Amino acid sequence: MRIDNLLVEVGTEELPPKSLSKLATAFKENIERLLIENDIKFKQVFWYASPRRLAVRVEELAEFQADKTVEKRGPAIKAAFDSEGKPTKAALGWAKSNGIEVSEAESLKTDKGEWLLFKAEVKGKSIQSLLATLVEKALKALPIPKAMRWGSTDTQFIRPIHTFTMLYGSELVEGKVLGITSSRTIKGHRFHSEGDISIDSADNYISLLEENYVMADFTQRKNKVLKAVEAVAQKENGIADINEDLLDEVTSLVEWPVALSANFEESFLDVPKEALIYTMKDDQKYFPLLDSEGKLKSTFVFVTNIESKDPNVIISGNEKVIRPRLADAEFFFNTDKKTSLESRLESLKTIIFQKQLGTLYEKSQRIAQLAETIATKLSVEDPKIAFRAGLLSKTDLMTNMVMEFPDVQGVMGMHYARLDGEPELVSLAQNEQYMPRYSGDTLPTSQVSMSVALADKVDTLVGIFGIGQTPKGDKDPFALRRAAIGVLRIIVENNLPLDLVELVKASIFTFDEKIKSDGLCNDVVDFVLARFKAWYAEQGVTSDVVQSVAVNRPTRPADFAARVEAVKAFNTLESAEALAAANKRVANILAKNPIDIKTPLDKTLLTEAAEVALVNSLEDVEAKIKPLLAVSNYQSTLTHLAELRLPIDAFFDNVMVMSEDEAIKSNRLSLLARLRGLFLSCADISVLN
Repeated sequence: MRIDNLLVEVGTEELPPKSLSKLATAFKENIERLLIENDIKFKQVFWYASPRRLAVRVEELAEFQADKTVEKRGPAIKAAFDSEGKPTKAALGWAKSNGIEVSEAESLKTDKGEWLLFKAEVKGKSIQSLLATLVEKALKALPIPKAMRWGSTDTQFIRPIHTFTMLYGSELVEGKVLGITSSRTIKGHRFHSEGDISIDSADNYISLLEENYVMADFTQRKNKVLKAVEAVAQKENGIADINEDLLDEVTSLVEWPVALSANFEESFLDVPKEALIYTMKDDQKYFPLLDSEGKLKSTFVFVTNIESKDPNVIISGNEKVIRPRLADAEFFFNTDKKTSLESRLESLKTIIFQKQLGTLYEKSQRIAQLAETIATKLSVEDPKIAFRAGLLSKTDLMTNMVMEFPDVQGVMGMHYARLDGEPELVSLAQNEQYMPRYSGDTLPTSQVSMSVALADKVDTLVGIFGIGQTPKGDKDPFALRRAAIGVLRIIVENNLPLDLVELVKASIFTFDEKIKSDGLCNDVVDFVLARFKAWYAEQGVTSDVVQSVAVNRPTRPADFAARVEAVKAFNTLESAEALAAANKRVANILAKNPIDIKTPLDKTLLTEAAEVALVNSLEDVEAKIKPLLAVSNYQSTLTHLAELRLPIDAFFDNVMVMSEDEAIKSNRLSLLARLRGLFLSCADISVLN
């Protein structure tokens, strides 16, 4: 059978840069899935993407599907023939549907009877006959939020298609996909390439495009962008401010990247750097340069798609483009400085946070009240500082700068608060209230900032839950899951002595009659605690470890985390598996024979040496762990509990719990309940796998 490499390229108008790599990887995955589903063997699939193309290359693709043996069972022999041995209508109909005579059928014998059987060898189809259909299915399954139509046809895709190519080795695979017929024509660079290109082989795709100023390999192009930007930055004695999203987007905008530097007037540096950086990165896709101290320089790096003979023309053009944007930022900043944050409080009354929960002004009042409560619990020297920070927390949303550049909310509040002469802790909290903004983001640095950040997140959770708009499926319009993870991270990573029940109850109190409070506290607390599973999953902690702690429902996140760490350490002990099994056995016995854990143990009823030994060991361990539990030292507690492995094993090997003597049986059940209660003081290790 022939084995060769396959190329499929779809040439389009400029594709959306923010979703280019996602589209290309989905195309590759769809092709892989469809080849597997259709029994077509291949070695591996590579994806390529540039602003005007999506492509896949399939290495060592078989020309034909694998041959298959098809078996179709017919009616039972008893139903297939009448008393005279002639085929019944059921048998004749079945045979006709399979294109055979009844006499040609085989029989299938099983323990349950005998049936007619049709077996046939089906030859695999060629990829030439299958490919167009498979590629069209792969393209139609791409994650396209809104497809376009063009021309007079009903064909839809993310952008209009100009060329379509399918090559198996050097052979053109004929077919039509999304209304475009396969051909050898592909397009090079829009400016540097001389018209259409004819491709002769799938193996020449990358080299042919590079000859025509197109780097089709996204990863290779991304690396070139990164190195080029860093090289220009080094030449300018600066450090390029590069983040992954911007790097991906710039890579998706160019086919032949060339990095250049340009400048703007130093007077613009009087504007807070965050606003300038935002407009450079988000609006213009430029890479700002910072000096060794992290200060913004008046030089930036940009990536062009043209290898110009006169780069100064391109540089000048980009400098002209950035100036008005920076001038806008400068104007907004100078205008905003004329009005204090405090004086903007009244304007918050005009902005609805959520129609049932009121305005941003009301939310600010609730945040301030709750932040002061949290700060008091954290023993902040002056909790009123947290109240002040919470009160001003949303005022920068009413500034010109934030209205124009929404992503600088918080950070501009920090700068304006400093200009207003607010205490530094109040100023810092204006920015840090939103931390962590995303997974892995930094946390608030001061306890005042932590108080405001927690108050903001808890207020949103309580309010939205209180009006019944809980997240459903993947829909979470108020980002409650992110808020809950933020609450957990702030409390756990700073080891704060805060209880979720107390926080939620304090928040509910600030809402007055706006929300339904019945069962609300438990609902919110359970929702937040449930985020531990996903959080720990990202860290590689198995769900059974988290579940073993969740059984007890510790509502202090720092305490929850301490228990998880203890169970993780316990799981590494040699005795862990045996103790988990023993705990499971104890749990099963007690589930069938419930007994109050406080039922006293009668030592006069201890008749077996193994149960006496277990009680003695139990009392010894209880004495050791009592002071440890008082300071939440769960790791050492579980280590001591592991000492009970041998006496527990001996107990189950030598003692009949379900004695015929009711008093002895009850006493032994009390012993098991006491044992289980001791382990449950840390976690339910019976659920460990």
